[in-house]
Amino acid sequence: MKVLIVLTSHDELGNTGRKTGFWLEELAAPYYRFQEAGWEITLASPKGGRPPLDPKSNEPSFQTELTRRFETDTEAITALANTVRLDSVTADDFDTVFYPGGHGPLWDLAEDADSKQLIETTLRSGKPLAVVCHAPGVLRHTVNEDGTPLVQGKGVTGFANSEEEGVALTDIVPFLVEDELKRLGGHYTKTDDWQPYVVQDGLLITGQNPASSGPAADALVELVSKMSV
Repeated sequence: MKVLIVLTSHDELGNTGRKTGFWLEELAAPYYRFQEAGWEITLASPKGGRPPLDPKSNEPSFQTELTRRFETDTEAITALANTVRLDSVTADDFDTVFYPGGHGPLWDLAEDADSKQLIETTLRSGKPLAVVCHAPGVLRHTVNEDGTPLVQGKGVTGFANSEEEGVALTDIVPFLVEDELKRLGGHYTKTDDWQPYVVQDGLLITGQNPASSGPAADALVELVSKMSV
């Protein structure tokens, strides 16, 4: 099986002067889930090359066994340093797609035409797709073949308003993931802040927060396995 992991190329946290990017746990946990499943992993980003890591995600309080493993994994670090450009890949090349979060995707991937096409084509081709934490925000412009919002009527989750308040970025981000999913007609649900929570509706899997990235990857592996039997 071939999985494409799509990372942000955006590194500025609004006008705060602080850096952002992708959240390390949300890449590391799925990366090893997919590796253990024997999948071929390709990393992509809008600009290609090394995507920006949210420095906060690598602070000691946010490190995990898997983030530490990733940081000392030569093969993983090499792959991360050489992500392919998002406009160079197509849904046809992969069996499934996974989007880690971090705040970066709210600025670039949420507005990226190549990302929009990738998501729409993947799902219309009958292939599953998973997005976690802030990455459900990349669904904001995606539509069904009839032009309705892709998430309309679907069960979804994503970074909660209360979690955004908890990191004091409510007034910094371009939009709130929870509010946007609801505005688009998604049936948004969540659990307690920072606890793992995954929603699967058909081919779409969404995870609420960083702790949900591993479970969302597990759900994706299980779904792909069932579909390939």
